[in-house]
Amino acid sequence: MTTRTTNTPNTLNATNTRHSETAPHVLVIGAGYAGLMAALRLDPHARVTLVDPSDRFTERIRAHERAAGRPDVTHPLAGFLRSTGIRHVPSRVTAIDLAARRVTTDDGRSLPYDRLVYALGSRTSVPVADIGGRAHTLEAAESLDKRLQDRPGSLAVVGGGLTGVELAAELAESHPDWSVRLHSDGDIGAGLSARGRDHVREVLTARGVRIHEGHRIARADDLEADEVVWTAALAPNSELAAAAGLSLDPSGRIAVDAVLRSVSHPEVYVAGDAAAAHSPKAGALRMACATAIPTGSHVATSLIAEFRGRQPRPLDFGFLVQCVSLGRHDGLVQFVRPDDSPRDRFLKGALAARVKERVVRSTVGTLRLAARRPWAVPLIPGMS
Repeated sequence: MTTRTTNTPNTLNATNTRHSETAPHVLVIGAGYAGLMAALRLDPHARVTLVDPSDRFTERIRAHERAAGRPDVTHPLAGFLRSTGIRHVPSRVTAIDLAARRVTTDDGRSLPYDRLVYALGSRTSVPVADIGGRAHTLEAAESLDKRLQDRPGSLAVVGGGLTGVELAAELAESHPDWSVRLHSDGDIGAGLSARGRDHVREVLTARGVRIHEGHRIARADDLEADEVVWTAALAPNSELAAAAGLSLDPSGRIAVDAVLRSVSHPEVYVAGDAAAAHSPKAGALRMACATAIPTGSHVATSLIAEFRGRQPRPLDFGFLVQCVSLGRHDGLVQFVRPDDSPRDRFLKGALAARVKERVVRSTVGTLRLAARRPWAVPLIPGMS
């Protein structure tokens, strides 16, 4: 087996000299929005090891742009870690031993921890019949982009949520020689207001997208299309947690308490899409970047309080907006109540597209702030 290495000062063989060996050791698995935020905020307070096989951070919320031809949606992980004491282990976790407080990696390493942060996120859930089949997902946005540059044809996007809407609009705009359809088992943009959905339909129709609502697609082979992209649902990456013995909730996400600790193993904290997180304002949190970064920050806040001998505060989170890009020059910013239900007010058109781009850029900006001034992150509205 080949061992992966990187040439940054924060790789496996680097020594974290920021803290003494008596400082608590926090192992963070997963370097997405939630895991990277948790690691960066914890850096001044603990010895932090970040385990992720990639040496690049991926802007997952730009995956539809990558599928449409954007050259790159990643950033060197070293750019975030350079000024920190965080040690990056470029490996994949294959098992968690909760009793011994160790994880095993695919290159045969055994890594100990005092506290574990589980931040392995989610993936597109495709029907069993399509696993390894012809349905594309946005996890393979680069290969989809290459396919769309071949001869034109027909493309069906399955899933009328915000991911499917964004992808259909982006591909129809960037590949006008392709025939694009959007299939949804209910209304497209079901979480939007009625007028917001009307704007989405209007823009998609103007881009040439044919919309099919109220019809469930069971598998890719049910569609007559040259290519099928599946965006209908997300599944938490919680298999490692289940195998280790962490309690899951009925949705398959890891059951956590109000401060984002595992209900069965309090030395484990969970952030991002893998956590069945909830708050009094929002109720159950949906899987999204909008919840990943705040929960990653709150996990760090909870651990810092624990290290100081204090009782961690419950997560206090409420939604503000849902931002939808409709190609590069149009969009929708739907104002929502703290529980994510839509208000009547929204922005649309070019202004909404600019706001959406600012919001997307702010995610990386917030992570860079956490690398430079981790103490400042809880001062941002909506963060804790």
